[in-house]
Amino acid sequence: MILVPKALTARAFAPYGQVVETANAKPVSINRGLTTRYHELFTIDVSSRGGYPIGNIFRTAPLPLPHRVTTMERHPLGSQAFVPLQAKPFLVLVAGSGDSLRAEDLELFLTNGEQGINLYRNTWHHFNIVIESVQEFLVVDRGGPGENLEETGVAGEAWIERIKPA
Repeated sequence: MILVPKALTARAFAPYGQVVETANAKPVSINRGLTTRYHELFTIDVSSRGGYPIGNIFRTAPLPLPHRVTTMERHPLGSQAFVPLQAKPFLVLVAGSGDSLRAEDLELFLTNGEQGINLYRNTWHHFNIVIESVQEFLVVDRGGPGENLEETGVAGEAWIERIKPA
């Protein structure tokens, strides 16, 4: 099956995590009116088993397309947020938190270039899928003891075709 991307919206993405965006957030003026703060855009969930939040920069090259999806990953001990540092669309491939995955369980989303995501713990996802040129992300996830990465195969055929950003 060919995966067709949907527009990333908070409602459509709700089973998998939070959309990080300022579009519907309430702005607060701070720093003598020089800064606009968009407060509490996502919630970090990393304290399980002595975990703590860490910030990382991921620099990701474009995924060669078409691409057959064979493997997904999840993080059982914490959430994982990806906030793009350049205004470029990227793809987000996710599935629910069950123990096995089939091609028909997968959902593909296309960001608008200004959105990030915060994946709930145990949400199956593909690694970063950049579609234009090298892109950097601020990634907030879990540091600490314990194994926080699981991988699984995908039964059936699922393909991501070439995407033209809006």
